[in-house]
Amino acid sequence: MRNLRKLATLFLILLLVAIPLDVVVGEAPSAEDIFLGKHSVYYQIFVRAFADGDGDGLGDLRGIIDRLDYLSDLGVSGIWLTPIHPSPTYHKYDVIDYYAIDSEIGTLEQFKELITKAHDRGIRVIMDLVLHHTSRLHPWFLEAALDLQSPYRDYYIWADVDTNLGAPGPWAQRVWHPHATGHYHGLFWDGMPDLNFDNPKVREEARAIAEFWLDLGVDGFRLDAAMHMYAHAEENRALEWWVEFRDHLRQVKPDVYLVAEVWDSSTVIAPYYAGFDSAFNFDLANLIILSARSGSDFGLARVAERFINRYEEHSQWVIDAPFLTNHDQDRVMSVLNDVEQMKMAASVYLTLPGNPFIYYGEEIGMKGTGPDENKREPFRWYDESGPGQSTWRMSSFNTGTWQPSVEDQQTDPNSLWSHYRNLIHLREGNLPLKVGKIIPIDTGNKQVVGFVRQWQDDQVLVLHNLNSAWQTVELDCSQAHNWNMLYSDGEVEWDYDTLKLSPCSSLVIER
Repeated sequence: MRNLRKLATLFLILLLVAIPLDVVVGEAPSAEDIFLGKHSVYYQIFVRAFADGDGDGLGDLRGIIDRLDYLSDLGVSGIWLTPIHPSPTYHKYDVIDYYAIDSEIGTLEQFKELITKAHDRGIRVIMDLVLHHTSRLHPWFLEAALDLQSPYRDYYIWADVDTNLGAPGPWAQRVWHPHATGHYHGLFWDGMPDLNFDNPKVREEARAIAEFWLDLGVDGFRLDAAMHMYAHAEENRALEWWVEFRDHLRQVKPDVYLVAEVWDSSTVIAPYYAGFDSAFNFDLANLIILSARSGSDFGLARVAERFINRYEEHSQWVIDAPFLTNHDQDRVMSVLNDVEQMKMAASVYLTLPGNPFIYYGEEIGMKGTGPDENKREPFRWYDESGPGQSTWRMSSFNTGTWQPSVEDQQTDPNSLWSHYRNLIHLREGNLPLKVGKIIPIDTGNKQVVGFVRQWQDDQVLVLHNLNSAWQTVELDCSQAHNWNMLYSDGEVEWDYDTLKLSPCSSLVIER
């Protein structure tokens, strides 16, 4: 019996030696695998406006859970939730409790359910994390403002005797606000006192908050006002903090996805790629909208490539974040005011590198300009009304003669919604379009944007006729039968060495 045991032990040792170690213990994903896994098409949800799940008229977590099949059908593989924490304002960018969910939005149990059901559909979930400031009603600030000896006093930024209290902020706004115990710094307004990231305790709190939500299953964060963490001092110090924050979170969750709001030019954005996976590309958004509106190419593909090259000076794993507009900007349909131009803008940014971000309602052509509330009107599920419709405020822009809705467009193959759906599914099912680099090409026509998307040995050619007239592109089409058309939303005429595209149309082909 003893000999049999020895033989069995020897056999097991030989077996383990013969099996590669990664099979036994599980091979850790490579940096490239993690990079590829972070690519998604994201859908930004302004929670209050999207879908009402409990009948009180306000968008909530239950409403989002109920509409996950809509998002899955649209094809998106990620959602970004605007703030869901308790807050005294409708937009909730001034947080009272970082570890809770506002009661009008839902509960932690519902949030866990949302995460689980989204993941079941292959949809990643990131949430807005507002660490630059708190609400003035946050318990930290209430105690800090009342007691000069409180440990929370140094959680915030207070003026000293040498501070110029009249010095304006970057938008000529007042930034030092009076209180009974002194003046505190609040970059955006007096209801949002800025946190002091020179205090190690504040940094520790921020890391703990992020860990809490990662433990609940969140896939990452959109970091609000990322460039302003040291607005009261040297702004370039903000990046030091974000690198520290990123490094810590990657120890907790190696594939955590971090996207920064750095609302500035690409030269200012670029260094932040040392601390983030992505940053919203505001310059590129403006150029896409200009191109769609004018019907002419202003070197769009080369600009997109130049931005990425600039970002790659600061990080090996750059994921651009193209978009059109967000909750702080006039809606893109109000800027373009033309469905064909809107389709063209969508075609362009949904075929560019990075993680595209779609603002809710963009896919049906919702409008909104002026005060922020106008840009955050209730999402239109129905022509009139129905279950799940948010009614948090009356619509001023998406009603009457302009009343886009999912109900009206979902069954129309030529609708804007169908256009978005087709493009998203195309992108998600094609590796070069989803993760590949961009190689600009000269189409010989100022009205046609052309570029190649390449991943490893696979390439696809993308052409966008921005113009409202037929356009000709010089292209070797002598072997047209060897080209596979992946996507076209217009008419295409092939000739020996030319290719003609119908007005405001796109073509995606592979060889």
